[in-house]
Amino acid sequence: MVNRHTTPAEFTAAWEDIRPDAVVAEPSAMDEWAVPTRLPDPARTVLDGWTCRSAPDSREVSRWAGGALIGLTSGSTGRPKGVVQSERALRYAATSTIDVNGLEPGDAVAAIVPLSSTAAYCFGVYLSLLLRGPLVLTGKWDRAVALRRMADAGVRWTMCVPTMALQMGTEAAGSGVLRGVRSITVGGGPMDRGALARAERSLGTKILRVFGMSECLGHTSPSPDDPEEIRLGRDGRPFPGTDVRALTADGQTAGPGVTGRAQVRGPSLFLGYAREGRTDPPELTEDGYLPTGDLLMVHDDGTLTIMGREKDIIIRGGRNIDITEIERAVASHPRVARACVAPVPDDVLGERVALLVVAEDGSGVELAEVTGHLESVGLSKTKWPEYVYGVEELPQTKVGKLDRGGARDLAIRLHTREGGS
Repeated sequence: MVNRHTTPAEFTAAWEDIRPDAVVAEPSAMDEWAVPTRLPDPARTVLDGWTCRSAPDSREVSRWAGGALIGLTSGSTGRPKGVVQSERALRYAATSTIDVNGLEPGDAVAAIVPLSSTAAYCFGVYLSLLLRGPLVLTGKWDRAVALRRMADAGVRWTMCVPTMALQMGTEAAGSGVLRGVRSITVGGGPMDRGALARAERSLGTKILRVFGMSECLGHTSPSPDDPEEIRLGRDGRPFPGTDVRALTADGQTAGPGVTGRAQVRGPSLFLGYAREGRTDPPELTEDGYLPTGDLLMVHDDGTLTIMGREKDIIIRGGRNIDITEIERAVASHPRVARACVAPVPDDVLGERVALLVVAEDGSGVELAEVTGHLESVGLSKTKWPEYVYGVEELPQTKVGKLDRGGARDLAIRLHTREGGS
């Protein structure tokens, strides 16, 4: 699955990894990605006006080790990676999600996240096929269109990234337009309990904050019946059969309330990455766990909280500053709709802390207002942002997640333009 807006360079990287037997796409995309030069055999018309080009060679299906789907993810490198998942993993993740959310056969679901990733396809298409109910799609993200179609179709569940949920909450303007929706699963980006609570009250439904990744599909979730503290303040419980653990620096399992490096093992674990036309098995621990690159805290009741990425830090004068901790504190400000912390360069300290803010009411948020709030919530002064820049929207990836690279570039441009003020 490849996003229509994939650049030629991104497509080339995916091509090198997957070495496909055939490509099916819109004719304009075929030309943009130079597919006719890669697969010169004549094109055939398929799928209502799309075209298919295929290689004349015989197909070696075994090279995918039983994989049923390859979705692209940029991960932390910025280079597309093909994540190979099995049908067994898709069925487990989708079935677990159906059970947790109390969905019934025939229920309508909506797919509002672009379907180019394994996770978006699993929870946007495959889950709907299991339910054998209506599937609501949109050609491109438009929060007003999405709300109207979901309401008109009687959608019972959807999955989206936090930005989409917050934007729909703003668009709904307290109308409760999605009161018929059982729940909305939200993951894939920074999340604040207060902002999500405002969105779900405006929409009239329940929001479930979850944790998952393309390499291990949606492996935690709370229940729609959980209190707000659990649904919106934590990242759920592992699906039955999935194990999630946190390890301390010395390799021991972290106890309740202790932050450690997250590792996961379970039925939705991927088969490997697509590399040089074959499945390259994942690098697992000796006992079969996948290190996720996240920092994790497990609570006494078995729920867990993702504390941020291991590498999400700013190094200011030799001091490591966790950007996730700052973002959570800032997001609890009632006038902040969305916020992102990014480093800006400094000749003396190496990096300083900048903050990009989308205000709830569209007006500006000043530095003094931010630091005053951070002082009131007890965040150490050594972690306070030194620059605040109001923006209309945070940079996003093609699937609607926060684009940290784009946010960093934007912060540097604003910092340079305003002379570091």
